[in-house]
Amino acid sequence: MTPTLKDLLAAGADASPALSAPGRQPISHGELRALIQRTLATLNGLGIGRNDRVAIVLNNGPEMAACYMACASGVTSAPLNPAYRADEFEFYLSDLNAKALIVEQGSASPAIEVAVKLGVRLIDLVVPEGAPAGAFTLVARDARVETPASHPGFAEPDDVSMVLHTSGTTSRPKIVPLSQRNLAASATHIRNTLQFTAADCGLNIMPLFHIHGLI
Repeated sequence: MTPTLKDLLAAGADASPALSAPGRQPISHGELRALIQRTLATLNGLGIGRNDRVAIVLNNGPEMAACYMACASGVTSAPLNPAYRADEFEFYLSDLNAKALIVEQGSASPAIEVAVKLGVRLIDLVVPEGAPAGAFTLVARDARVETPASHPGFAEPDDVSMVLHTSGTTSRPKIVPLSQRNLAASATHIRNTLQFTAADCGLNIMPLFHIHGLI
């Protein structure tokens, strides 16, 4: 069984499409791997490493998919529903004890004001003009210098690489941690069950803050 997302993502041929979107050039597997490495290097330089929680509030789209894959490959990703109200964001960001929040540059999400209130570092996701689907850079809103992450690089199999909250229908929502090994196993089982090959193209219509949409 493949134990990490890095191992799974290494399988695609460099020039083969990895993510596509209407009206845009696809990003290749080689470009996606390079994007993930750059993203982790940026986060590590900001003092964020393996098992540090990073909240993601982005709308559905290829950048959300790529950002999630990058974060889950080396930090603890915490994707949140972009439709939450301010009070909901305050609960989830506080409960997560997030080190940073990633939002799209120019976003008017109430999560931003909540992050400022809670002292959560804000990081803008910037999409260069004409970039292929999923391509982005991360830019911290403040210029403070951080000590590099003490646990940098790609996640190891037992690192916590994603956290989700239960629905909270019967009690207070609880955090559910998923290890790198869990994520890789889930993705592998889905690939095997659906018998995906390199020639297949999957259409994702699930919300990308949801476990089924992400995996």
